[in-house]
Amino acid sequence: MARPLPTDSASFYHKYIGYVQGESVKETIANHSSVIEQFYSSLPEAKENYAYAEGKWTLKDLLLHVIDAERVFVYRTLRIARKDKTPLAGFDENEYAANSFAEERSFQSLKDEFVLLRKANDAMLSTLNEEQLSQSGTASNNAITANALAYITFGHLLHHMAVIKERYL
Repeated sequence: MARPLPTDSASFYHKYIGYVQGESVKETIANHSSVIEQFYSSLPEAKENYAYAEGKWTLKDLLLHVIDAERVFVYRTLRIARKDKTPLAGFDENEYAANSFAEERSFQSLKDEFVLLRKANDAMLSTLNEEQLSQSGTASNNAITANALAYITFGHLLHHMAVIKERYL
């Protein structure tokens, strides 16, 4: 299936989709998965508790945020791809972060979890066919397709890679 159309998701998500290189979910996985895994796996331990400004997330908080967000995005993708028409609730990323207890985790455990999650999600996303990717549903009170959610999953990771490079490293 081709890249998502602007009508496949709320405009808020278009910036994430814009980060993604690939004309299909499978091509997106091929283009980005190893680069994303390498980047997040190699984040320096010395920066794990660094926050670039007062009140901003530490690098550990940010890594756990991308883990949480990926779980939410891929869960939504699965539900919509399987023709579940139940409206899916939004999530408050700041509330998740405040209750994640990232500071109690080792940075390595977060990196390990990230790698395992990425591999599992790539395995599932790569199996979705065109009919499944074309399914639409509702998430956070907005119409969205499974295809758009797959792209958003990668775009969100790529967005945070850019933020980390600019503000944390």
